[in-house]
Amino acid sequence: MPTPDATYASPAAEKAWADHVILDHFYGHLPPEPRRTPMRELVSTILSHRTTHADEELAYDRMLETFGDWPGVLAAPTAELAHAIRTTRWPDTQAPRIQEILRRIQAETGGPFDLDFLAEWPLERAMAWLNDMPGIGLKTSSLLLLFNYQKPVLPVDTHVHRVAQRVGFLGPKVSVEKAHAVLLALLPADAETLFNFHKHNYWHGQQICFFLRPNCPRCPLKGFCNYYLEHYGEATPEALAATPTQWDPAAWGKLPH
Repeated sequence: MPTPDATYASPAAEKAWADHVILDHFYGHLPPEPRRTPMRELVSTILSHRTTHADEELAYDRMLETFGDWPGVLAAPTAELAHAIRTTRWPDTQAPRIQEILRRIQAETGGPFDLDFLAEWPLERAMAWLNDMPGIGLKTSSLLLLFNYQKPVLPVDTHVHRVAQRVGFLGPKVSVEKAHAVLLALLPADAETLFNFHKHNYWHGQQICFFLRPNCPRCPLKGFCNYYLEHYGEATPEALAATPTQWDPAAWGKLPH
């Protein structure tokens, strides 16, 4: 395993970089490739709010099976659209939001439901345009711009936020919303680095650094993690030597999307 210079007392930037280096090795480096089309990324992320991935996928599939395409979704009676996406947490709120977003995209492009114009826009303009939409915040806009257009932004969800606070490179009172700018300032403005940092810390929060009873013995960040220090004391050479060096899907399961 790579040995970072970071210690429990290291500055935030050193801890953030050590986190990236170690988790990049632990989970494996990823090419910054889109996981789905820009339109699907945008709409699916809206549907995913407080909703399981399975229910989000079901809502998306039902929506397009019912109405056929984006013009059909836009033209649908809003109550019928809400019924189609009923597996989401707030279908009656999300349905009119999706239709308003489709109207704005159509107005911007002159007809097609396509977001590729964002690739040509400066980052600040693209973020402002997305964040002005109903139901879209920093996490959704950052996911879209990073995943699909390789813009140097950093999505922060509850998992990334929790890991950053526990390791100690994000203050305990920094909100998820404010964490986007704070964490971005600690890392290189490089889309591939930010993509891997997001994905790896997202997985880490899901698979090891749980909200309740985190699996600290398995964690490769224990050598400089404040949470580990507070609960176990400084990691001993024996504890560090016993830490797995890479994620083992055969033993622990396949990593999520």
